[in-house]
Amino acid sequence: MACGDFQSGINMLIDSGANVIELSALREGELEVLINSLDDLKLDHFDYVSFHAPSKIERYSEEQLVFHLKKIAKRNINIILHPDVIQNISLWRSLGPYLCIENMDKRKRIGRTSIDLEEIFDNLHEASFCFDLVHVRQVDPTMSEALIMMKKFGARLKQLHVSDVNSKSFHEPLNLEAIVSFRKIAGLIDPDIPIVLESPVPKDKIEHEMQFASLIFDENKFQEFIRSIGISINPYTGRVESLASTL
Repeated sequence: MACGDFQSGINMLIDSGANVIELSALREGELEVLINSLDDLKLDHFDYVSFHAPSKIERYSEEQLVFHLKKIAKRNINIILHPDVIQNISLWRSLGPYLCIENMDKRKRIGRTSIDLEEIFDNLHEASFCFDLVHVRQVDPTMSEALIMMKKFGARLKQLHVSDVNSKSFHEPLNLEAIVSFRKIAGLIDPDIPIVLESPVPKDKIEHEMQFASLIFDENKFQEFIRSIGISINPYTGRVESLASTL
């Protein structure tokens, strides 16, 4: 949302009624500007605020990046980190439980599986977990790996990332197939866990996307929705079918 213009993005979410926000500095050039603006941002409108760290290091040293991110941790804000950024793992321990490791998509060399994450968490005992549902679905469409991650790291879970992705691993709005897949593990997730939608939608579609995402966790709403559009979900295969084919 509002790439590079975080104030506009915040205003969009305030207008939508969202109560969760993730501030993003995916590019290093955005980091210090965003950190220096925190006192002036309208963040009291949100019940939960997190901060996404840069996805790669080019202009900073690893020590410099951690130094800047400590300013975020001191505000008791969770810091979402791609684990492939980590080179010297001891540096990152200083962020304690506010370091929130995200599972990765198929493009990344580490952080994609529960085995990868187990090694990371074994070395970062206090770190928490940002569970990206579409990343794990891309790595394992059966969602078996997602179940394993929840069983192993569910106690560390601080937030979810939810969206769909295309064949190039770019985020896309949710669709029904993604909703059905994510519902396989919905029952394992505490309903109070914050959900960050990474769906790229225009301002006038934000509320619709939030309502659509709620189908993942609300059984009654989900059943009402699929009946309203004349389909059914095969309980054995999980596939979407027309109602006529299930009679």
